Amino acid sequence: MVNLTPILIIDDEVQIRRLLEITLSASGYKICEASTGKEGLTMAATRQPALIILDLGLPDADGLDILKKLREWYEKPIIILSVRKSEDDIIKALDHGANDYLTKPFRTGELLARIRVAIRHSQGTIENPNLEFGTLSIDLANHTARKNNEIIKLTATEFSLLALLARNEGRVLTHQYILKEIWGMGYIEQTQYLRVFIAQLRKKVEDVPAKPKWLKTESGVGYRFGS
Repeated sequence: MVNLTPILIIDDEVQIRRLLEITLSASGYKICEASTGKEGLTMAATRQPALIILDLGLPDADGLDILKKLREWYEKPIIILSVRKSEDDIIKALDHGANDYLTKPFRTGELLARIRVAIRHSQGTIENPNLEFGTLSIDLANHTARKNNEIIKLTATEFSLLALLARNEGRVLTHQYILKEIWGMGYIEQTQYLRVFIAQLRKKVEDVPAKPKWLKTESGVGYRFGS
């Protein structure tokens, strides 16, 4: 079935744009391309894409500056695709509004999966009060979680942490973002505190806590919920 969901690629590398065009078009997406930040901003406004794939190394501007300008008005998903691999670059991009971050070289299958998740969330499915993930279910309205149809005994904080991650399935949440959302601004530097709670939650939610299926670690950056 043809998707025709429009996606804008902002990247100055011809080979990358060509690869993305072939890959995404084969999956039914309608592609438009920009090779500079200025052109990308114009096309984002005129083409109104459902998602933007943005490189950070653009010839006329830093990608982070383009991201900031886009987030002044563009509310749909933005995925960063960049050769920059430092924790600082990744955290800055996520904190400035990127929905996800992949480094080059990348696996096309993983990119497609993250695009599907980002678009699905932007269409409002994230607000479903009953989240189902295989044998794991989370009832946001009643603050309960079940595994294999049995209630998981969670503290209020553990449930809030699980719900936050699950509602953002597939999206990398930084340590600072999670700490601020769950515990408040006074805890944004307490990453060890967060690791303790994640470890406790994995023991209750995961089949094999040492090899988590749902509560994934993004080393040095934060956590992501997803199989």
